[in-house]
Amino acid sequence: MNTADAKRVLETALICSQQPLQLRDMRTLFNDELGGDTIKQLLLDLQQEWTLRGVELVCVASGWRFQSRPEMREYLDRLHPEKPPRYTRATLETLAIIAYRQPVTRGDMEDIRGVTINSMLLKQLEDRGWIEVIGHREAVGRPALYATTKQFLDDLGLESLDQLPLMETPAQQAGMLDMLGAAQESLPMETGSDVAGIAQSELTEQAGTPDELFVLSGNQP
Repeated sequence: MNTADAKRVLETALICSQQPLQLRDMRTLFNDELGGDTIKQLLLDLQQEWTLRGVELVCVASGWRFQSRPEMREYLDRLHPEKPPRYTRATLETLAIIAYRQPVTRGDMEDIRGVTINSMLLKQLEDRGWIEVIGHREAVGRPALYATTKQFLDDLGLESLDQLPLMETPAQQAGMLDMLGAAQESLPMETGSDVAGIAQSELTEQAGTPDELFVLSGNQP
């Protein structure tokens, strides 16, 4: 198979796939007749060929996929004007704590935020597929340890946690929270009961200070 045909096969598979494709999946397309290095080069060639289009080929945590470019969002949103409810700042701050300090317990999160975290808030993030329990700390009560998932990285368009932005200044902190908030808009809408539950739980929280998350600086995995 020549290079042009191989790229056409890869392009077709990536466009038609509902999930990101890993390298081993793409090798299967060619019955392992093409090596990993060859496929990686073909992927880079495809990236270059799609540079001037509204869709781009990217590598995320779960593999390679085609996705719309950020500047296309305002146009695509016109096809689906109904927006899912946005998470509150409290929810996004909790998610940021997990992302930057994982694995962490609910108690760790509460110590950092200085407020009680309602279990409904964590369940909401679990239902989104952004966090999961990966174990239990060997302490009294064996509290659950939370960490982010590959789905979390995929939805942010990241390949690994190392690509998370820094949060050392107010601007960087705000930017991170905005990025988390924007990512949720591409996901299925929450049910009304879920939204009501989160809103009610967060009304009981004490107001946090704008500098809450500065304790995360320098702790990026």
